[in-house]
Amino acid sequence: MDSPPSEGESSTSQGESSPSQGESSPSRTVSRSSMMESIRSYGLSRLAGIKIDTDELRRRLLMPQYLRFAMLDSITKKDVDGGDQHFPSSGSADVPCPESPVIVFINPRSGGRNGPVLKERLQKLISEEQVLDLEDVKPHEFVRYGLACIEKWANDGDFCAKEIRQNIRIVVAGGDGTVGWVLGCLGELNQNGREPVPPVAIIPLGTGNDLSRSFGWGGSYPFTWKSGIKKALHRASVGPVSNLDSWHVVVQMPGGEVADPPHSLKAAEECSLDKTLETEGDLPDKVNYYEGVFYNYFSIGMDAKVAYGFHHFRNEKPHLAQGPLANKIIYSGYSCSQGWFLTTCTSDPSLRGLKNILKMHVKKVNSTEWEQIPVPKRGALSRHALMMVF
Repeated sequence: MDSPPSEGESSTSQGESSPSQGESSPSRTVSRSSMMESIRSYGLSRLAGIKIDTDELRRRLLMPQYLRFAMLDSITKKDVDGGDQHFPSSGSADVPCPESPVIVFINPRSGGRNGPVLKERLQKLISEEQVLDLEDVKPHEFVRYGLACIEKWANDGDFCAKEIRQNIRIVVAGGDGTVGWVLGCLGELNQNGREPVPPVAIIPLGTGNDLSRSFGWGGSYPFTWKSGIKKALHRASVGPVSNLDSWHVVVQMPGGEVADPPHSLKAAEECSLDKTLETEGDLPDKVNYYEGVFYNYFSIGMDAKVAYGFHHFRNEKPHLAQGPLANKIIYSGYSCSQGWFLTTCTSDPSLRGLKNILKMHVKKVNSTEWEQIPVPKRGALSRHALMMVF
């Protein structure tokens, strides 16, 4: 994994590097309230005195109209050929191609009430077709239909489509979960031999934004800075590309149980588990498998219950989750009531003697053997590029 860039030298990130040991640790800086501190934490301080020309920025980012319309129609119709009517019969040799075309995914529920405002600003600056609302267009739909539409016409000899497919970049306006969702869907490209995989830049709108901090994009977005959007898009178009470790997770559950997996997991028909991996007890006759990809961390058990509760609370009562500060307060409340302090252990003394409920194994790079990681009773453990907190 490449070391995270220093503040102000943000980089776009690509999944699919091989795991390495201890070369990255998310910094946990405290979000500032003032505008200048927010700008500094977002890593825009070096660009504060630089004026970004709007017309020049649009020229670098804006895709030709026929490609924008074709891409969006393909996504809407869920058909790679759904936008064929937009392609010019005379070809696109004379159509100017952008140097750094971008597609922006925005989670309107992130950033409190500022999500929809940011979406409107982005659409005015680039175009409505290149700013995709995640409530309307899912990342996998863009990959399977929108990007596939561009690939199709690139393979058929459209010069502009070929250049755009080669140079396209993705910007995600949301929290770490949203970024991981998009990265996971883009991982399909590598699995299906559809390289190159577009690098991903971040506009941090989440609660913690640890992944954003690690790659120099900061812990919060300065909504009060009107030119912040132009600065962010400029950095996304010229920033260097760094690699990001990705981890494949397989969840095995007894068959017949009703499961409602998050969008980061999908049902898998078959899964080959290592037969040399020691397990206690007999496996059930029928087993359901779910698989997914994670990047910075994932939760199991108590911590997962807290995150799950907060996620559903925010969806059911978005008016109460209006920003990072409110979200942190709500999250802390769930941690106390559902997790770390008021667990069922207080009401069931028999559970206090529980020594270990989790066994964890990792397979090192270029190794065929699984190695069990000792899980301490409490505290933190960092081994094999994994960090666990208990």
